[in-house]
Amino acid sequence: MNEFELDSLPSTDITPLTFRIAEDEAGVRLDAFLADHIEGWSRSRLQKLIEDGEILVGGKDAKASYKLRANDLIEADLVPASANFTPEDIPLDVVFEDSTIAVINKPPGLIVHPAGRIQSGTLANALAFHFSNLSNNSGPVRPGIVHRLDRDTSGLMVVAKTGEAHENLADQFRERQIFKQYRALVYGQLTGDNVRIDAPIARDPQNRSQMAVVAGGRPSLSVYTVDRSFGRFTLLNVEIKTGRTHQIRVHLASIKHPVVGDKVYSAGRENTISNPQIRAALRKLDRQFLHAAKLLVCRPSEEPYTSPSVFNETPHRHNKMEIVLSLLTLQPVEKEGAGVQILDGYKLSILF
Repeated sequence: MNEFELDSLPSTDITPLTFRIAEDEAGVRLDAFLADHIEGWSRSRLQKLIEDGEILVGGKDAKASYKLRANDLIEADLVPASANFTPEDIPLDVVFEDSTIAVINKPPGLIVHPAGRIQSGTLANALAFHFSNLSNNSGPVRPGIVHRLDRDTSGLMVVAKTGEAHENLADQFRERQIFKQYRALVYGQLTGDNVRIDAPIARDPQNRSQMAVVAGGRPSLSVYTVDRSFGRFTLLNVEIKTGRTHQIRVHLASIKHPVVGDKVYSAGRENTISNPQIRAALRKLDRQFLHAAKLLVCRPSEEPYTSPSVFNETPHRHNKMEIVLSLLTLQPVEKEGAGVQILDGYKLSILF
């Protein structure tokens, strides 16, 4: 019989559930196999994930009706049910709430849901504590979870309270009707407005714990506009038209302008900064400089829709951290003040 392995990859947030097909399992439909081997996931829900390309066979999209072959490798970004999942009183910054959805401002460092060896202290545990009603469409350890942010990315996430709202939001994501804009500080100088990075993304063939631009990967489109330039850094507004794992980080790294503080795709880059104060300040970020700053979504409670609701970044209040990095600016100043560090006549301002 097949044994599944759920790898815990805390450095990258990629936690694929993998199956290697044995000889006696060949010939079984992909959706039927997964329904038999993954607790808490119905066949119909798995079929939707397969249709959306969230489950791969041999690194490629497949149909739900695909007949498995011996030695096929299935990769599914799913989490099996856990008897240890419990609600936890973890502070949440709730930006908006109605009867069908909530919008959360996720702090950096918070993993979205349990995976592998990490079974507690996640956003999912916090949601289960703070909300009495949440959708279970994504399984028992992902209550209300419709989409995700990487552990060290902060910002806005929409959460579904009901199954109907979950399906509605999933359809909006699937039809690219939800607008998501991120703030990203990158290394180097970039120029332009509405610059497209249209490059397919898949797991890195050389390192399966990472993603990369790979020929034959899943179509992926990011669009950036320069907000401000700071010599060796550029602050971008980035819109994603698709929602691939690590998409912004991979796309920007692929054009040689990786996100500042990214421990995976720009590891060690801060060592190239000659100014010791700037170098030290970047190291203190201890996260990638990537923040989900704006979210436009049609609220299921307002169907039929008139116009999408707009949610913008807000100052974050999370436990003792009390900080979410929302914007980095450099501007001439005369003296150092609270929350400001002088760097060669400029100030590094972290807005709280």
